Amino acid sequence: MLFRRHPANPVLGPSDLWWEYKATFNCAAAEKDGRVYLLYRAIGDDPLSRLGLAVSEDGVNFERYDLPVFEGDPENPWERLGVEDPRATCLDGTFYVTYVAASVYPASHPRPAFSFGAPWRTRVCLAATDDFQTYRRMGVILPDSDNKDVVLFPEKIGGRYCLMHREYPDIWVAFSEDLIHWMDHRRILSPRPDYWDGNRIGAGAPPFKTELGWVEIYHGVDDNRRYMAGIALLDLEDPSRVIGRSPEPLLVPEEPYEREGLVPNVCFPSGVIERDGVFYVYYGAADRYVALATVSKKDLLDYLAHLRE
Repeated sequence: MLFRRHPANPVLGPSDLWWEYKATFNCAAAEKDGRVYLLYRAIGDDPLSRLGLAVSEDGVNFERYDLPVFEGDPENPWERLGVEDPRATCLDGTFYVTYVAASVYPASHPRPAFSFGAPWRTRVCLAATDDFQTYRRMGVILPDSDNKDVVLFPEKIGGRYCLMHREYPDIWVAFSEDLIHWMDHRRILSPRPDYWDGNRIGAGAPPFKTELGWVEIYHGVDDNRRYMAGIALLDLEDPSRVIGRSPEPLLVPEEPYEREGLVPNVCFPSGVIERDGVFYVYYGAADRYVALATVSKKDLLDYLAHLRE
């Protein structure tokens, strides 16, 4: 398989701290001044999700902070059930973090067509940081839909910012002049019946640039509700044009830490960095752990070349 699991897996797991003793998973990953930062989702004694921070010199062995670095704003009705699933992208020297604000619709609101149980409400928000410890909230950026899995491209394309988002069950791109107001939404990827991603899909790690195109490591779900990872290759000048797509999954839940957790059978890619010709892919495992897979740049480019054929 293209992605190789690191022997130190899982690299982050629950601790004895009350706010993260059930799960630490689905992290943003970034590198700054030679150190790797993981901004991860944590669940503890209450049902709220918070964001914790872990830092590493080698990208494998992490030291974590004792307190969350980012929590839901109790005065913000969008965030009253916490903040979830961050992704981080560096733009012009600033790290921008997309995250999901969690709440429920008021009882008087019409139930969303796809919901069951409680009428969950999710909105994607944006925050900016220079150090992953202090944040400037920029508010909801996709106000009109229950949305998740939003990742920013690391540079402007055609003079505009670009992001990928997930309106169930598809992946879309959109464009913006200011990072706040998004327009020109285009559906680019849909589930493929009878494939590993036939049930639903969503953006995973923020896309990164290669000479062959933008690489998006995304997640797909099959009819057995297994979350797996694969790759989509997008045109450098027009990311709405898909050049190639993994015919097979590149990371399948097989290990105990991927098969047993709050949600079983999950490999959920959410962050990637490049170090010394190797890509480090961080992924949520069974909604309980952060795990690491690696792939050399050479092997990745060889794979992408086949996707273009």
